[in-house]
Amino acid sequence: MIAQGATLNSHVLVLNKMWMAIRVVDAKRAFSLLFRDLAEAIRCDDASYTGYDFESWTDLSQAREDHGVNEEHYSWVSTVRFDIAVPKIIRLLGYDRLPKQDVKLNRRNIFARDHNTCQYCGHKFPTQELSLDHVVPRSQGGGSSWVNLVCCCVDCNSRKGGRTPKQARMALIRKPVKPKRNPVISLRVGSDKYASWRAFVDNAYWSVELK
Repeated sequence: MIAQGATLNSHVLVLNKMWMAIRVVDAKRAFSLLFRDLAEAIRCDDASYTGYDFESWTDLSQAREDHGVNEEHYSWVSTVRFDIAVPKIIRLLGYDRLPKQDVKLNRRNIFARDHNTCQYCGHKFPTQELSLDHVVPRSQGGGSSWVNLVCCCVDCNSRKGGRTPKQARMALIRKPVKPKRNPVISLRVGSDKYASWRAFVDNAYWSVELK
C-alpha cells in the first residue's frame, strides 16, 4: 500500500474549462480545488468522461464496487470517516485560458528529454550517476541552452573534458534539440498508470507544464 504522504504527492492532470490540459498538480492541491468547488473530478471509462464534484466523488469512492471502480487503478487517501480515490484528472470550472507554451530548461527536463541516457556512450544510468555536459565547453564560448546541454555519464564526461566532441573524437548519438512539450509529461504518459491522460496530452500543438 502506498504511504499516505506519497499518495498526497500523486500527480493529477489539470484541464481548463474547455477540456484542454494546462498543468499537473499533486493530489493535495487537487483535493483543495475540488473541496472549494473550483474543479470537478473526471472519471474516464473507455472513451467517455464523467465529472463529479467533491461530494459525489466521495460517494463514488465509498460505493466503488457498486459503480465498477477498480481499486487498483487509483491511489487512495484514508480519512477518519472514509477512503477517497485520488482522481487522475480534474477540470477547472472557471478557467478557460492556456498557459504560456514553453518548456523550462532545467536538469530534470534535460534528463527526461535524453531518457537518462548518456549521449556519448548510449548507456542508460540512474539519475545520480549522470551529469550535464556542455557540447561546446563554456571555456570555448558554449552557453547553457537546449542545443548545447546533454545528459552524460561520469566516465564520458571525464574523457571529453574541456573539449568539443570533434576534438575528443566522441560522437553524439543524437543532436540535442529543444522539446516541443514537457518531456517529463511525455515519459509519464507512456506508463499505464497515466493512460487516461493520453487523450488530452497527445496533441502536439500545446504542452503541459509541471507546477
